[in-house]
Amino acid sequence: MIDKLEAIEKKYEEVNQLIVDPAIMADMKQYATLNKTYKELSKIIHVYQEYKKNQADIESAKALLNTEKDVAFRELAKEELENLELKKGELEEQLKLMLLPKDPNDSKNVILEIRAGTGGDEAGLFAGDLFRMYSRFAEKMEWKLQVIDATESTSGGYKEIICAITGEGAYGMLKYESGVHRVQRIPATETQGRIHTSAASVVVLPEMDEVEVNLDMNEIRKDTFCSSGPGGQSVNTTYSAVRLTHLPTGIVVSCQDGKSQIKNLEKALQVLRARLYEQELKKQQDVIGAERKSMVKSGDRSDKIRTYNFPQGRVTDHRIGYTIHNLPAVLDGAIGDIIEALRLADNAEKLQQGTQA
Repeated sequence: MIDKLEAIEKKYEEVNQLIVDPAIMADMKQYATLNKTYKELSKIIHVYQEYKKNQADIESAKALLNTEKDVAFRELAKEELENLELKKGELEEQLKLMLLPKDPNDSKNVILEIRAGTGGDEAGLFAGDLFRMYSRFAEKMEWKLQVIDATESTSGGYKEIICAITGEGAYGMLKYESGVHRVQRIPATETQGRIHTSAASVVVLPEMDEVEVNLDMNEIRKDTFCSSGPGGQSVNTTYSAVRLTHLPTGIVVSCQDGKSQIKNLEKALQVLRARLYEQELKKQQDVIGAERKSMVKSGDRSDKIRTYNFPQGRVTDHRIGYTIHNLPAVLDGAIGDIIEALRLADNAEKLQQGTQA
């Protein structure tokens, strides 16, 4: 671990010198990249410097114990050494977590897709509840959420809704949300008070740029049509909506959110790039094998990950057995504690895999 930290410290010093170089500062793209690297390395270096100071203090306390004859001073030094050793363990655990391989997509924006599953109209209403939950969470995080495409359900909610979430670390936070979400409650139309179970699927994709996923427009069929959603006369009477079909894979993406065909095309391409990336990533994961699949984030859309039980007012994440008895707050966007618990479980799993390797 120390060798890795020494190499990181050396890299940090190099970046620190480059970032003030006038030639680098003149190139905004290169400067932005270096500045991002500097900020990321600074977090590790701050803890590492604290760790080195702690080591020096431990050595001083040991030296004092070896030379000091006064009983009172020895007791103080012994107590100080115990505290320093405890702090050393905490700093080592912190550094181990910081040295875990980072998901390069964690800092990216998100394409969020929510689709009603089994349960008819009730599933559509639940999909609407989930969309509101993520919308409120995005507000709390001061992220920007923009709807790309939506198909409303007949009784309210959505059959499908796709949106873009823009904000620092959005994918790193929301990537654990992919999977099947299940709701248990008494529908408004239920006359005998029976509890029904419905489901909706959530897919969280990292937004990919043109360099990362190169699209050949010759392999894409573009169709335009009139928007069928709300938005007024100008939206519904002009061919502003866009449907893209990726011929090699058969992936179809549509966007009818705005009045501008150009902007709708940009959004549709945004979703298409994300889906193609996900497809390629799944192929790679299949090659790696099931034994490397994470318990917390398998990426399998069919996995039932969470249940929202209205009669008991609880939310349970089945991957880690984590339960919160405050369902209204969760549906109002208070999902930070669940995400943090999943993140900690994911890190613990990675650490375990690292010790077994």
